[in-house]
Amino acid sequence: MLEKLAQQVGSALLFGLVGLALFAAAFVAVIAIIKHVPMSVRKEIEQDHNVALAIIIASMILGISVIVAAAIHG
Repeated sequence: MLEKLAQQVGSALLFGLVGLALFAAAFVAVIAIIKHVPMSVRKEIEQDHNVALAIIIASMILGISVIVAAAIHG
């Protein structure tokens, strides 16, 4: 019983780390794509308070998270 629990906890940790690594790689890719946009995304969100752009970036992050979670879950 205890061995099965340890195996399940180990699997959960492994899949969690793989998911975080995939999410980080996708996030870096999104940041690389954003750098090619002619405007400053950081300035638009932080200084100009562009809520629409912040929502778009947040939805991209959530979309990546859902895809990674679905890929790991099977």
